[in-house]
Amino acid sequence: MASKRQRIWGWYFFDWASQPYSTLLLTFTFAPYFSEVASAKFLSAGMDQAAANAAAQAYWTTGQTVSGILIACLAPILGAIADGSGRRMPWIWGFSALYVLGSAGLWYLNPIEPDLFMAMFWFGLGLIGMEFATIFTNSLMPDLTGDEDMGKISGAGSAWGYLGGIVSLVIMLLFFNENSATGKTLIGMAPVFGLDAAAREGTRAVGPFTAIWYVIFMVPFFLWVHEGTPRLRVKLGQSLRELWQLILSLRRRRSLGAHLLSSMLYRDALNALYGIGGIYASGVLGWSITQIGIFGIIAAISAAVFTWAGGRMDSALGPKPVIVLSMGVLILVCLVVAGMSRSTFFGLPLAEGSSLPDLVFYVCGCGIGAAGGSLQAASRTMMVFHTTPERATESFGLYALSGKATTFLGTMGIAAFTIVTGSSRLGIAIPLISLFVLGMVVLAWVKPMGERA
Repeated sequence: MASKRQRIWGWYFFDWASQPYSTLLLTFTFAPYFSEVASAKFLSAGMDQAAANAAAQAYWTTGQTVSGILIACLAPILGAIADGSGRRMPWIWGFSALYVLGSAGLWYLNPIEPDLFMAMFWFGLGLIGMEFATIFTNSLMPDLTGDEDMGKISGAGSAWGYLGGIVSLVIMLLFFNENSATGKTLIGMAPVFGLDAAAREGTRAVGPFTAIWYVIFMVPFFLWVHEGTPRLRVKLGQSLRELWQLILSLRRRRSLGAHLLSSMLYRDALNALYGIGGIYASGVLGWSITQIGIFGIIAAISAAVFTWAGGRMDSALGPKPVIVLSMGVLILVCLVVAGMSRSTFFGLPLAEGSSLPDLVFYVCGCGIGAAGGSLQAASRTMMVFHTTPERATESFGLYALSGKATTFLGTMGIAAFTIVTGSSRLGIAIPLISLFVLGMVVLAWVKPMGERA
């Protein structure tokens, strides 16, 4: 029988195991590689460079939107069924399989005649697996500790996950990710295992690497995290009726409704910002995947440190001040991104070859990591304060729905504004700043400690 400490550490290991999907695939390695490959394909079709970059960005965000819609539709239903059956672990096993299958399939995006549709299919499959596995592991939080330490547990788990992201990214940079110009990794060696740099096999290996990483580091989770509830017969009709009652109850549970609406807006903006960061660095600043990887390490270190600190602040003051502060930082970052290009900074021309845009974007990366990690950890603490252990999966399913219901306002907002303005910078800044500001306004109706006495 696992001890309480082992159960908490086992729960932490899910964040460690799953973080590479966000760090390596969604942001710092696969996303910019996809951008390079897609841009080259559109360029060969007759587009100019700016149009090709914008088309690649729009293709990527549209693919994420489709996955987000599927997640939004299914999350609360599956959560209700899981709560009705009293079982969560079988669902975690099943969605872990999708995570592994989807990430491994990304190996097949080669730079010669790339199949962009299949790349987005595999990416979406793995993303669905990761998101649903997260819903069910988050629903285990009320069983881990009391309310007084919930913020610390949430923050520490996220920080541990970011550390896992750092380690995985360092391994990729040192031994796998080849520079497209030299064919060498960050330390000047050819990709390991005889991978062909000319075919970008070092970078493409990020998919199988992410899958193997997850399989290895989920072992502590499955060994130490167990459910004490007995297996019950699943009653689909009853589960759906209880879900509908939860939705109807939002009319009188104003704090919960406001939290779901507010987080729907700001988490969608944050996820879009994560997903577009590497593509922005590649398309606007012209960074290589190696440079983007270094940027990712700096951002992840910042995320680990400040998410841990944010968890302490969460337990001391409650999650709401952490959420407000984090959104303020992210709005500032978006403003800076909107005003910066390779040749200008808020309209002021820069000397040719100036390193100022690079330095500023590194600072922005620290801000995104620190504020984004703290925002997510505090938001799930706030969700715990609006639910009970018996209905936690259903509630976190509804929470996932709120995080995906406005995907079109984030990723599709970026796609639409990028196409209309022809500018990657404005395409990112306008919809994301709007979502963060609206989220902060709605947050005013959320009680500092949720529905706790």
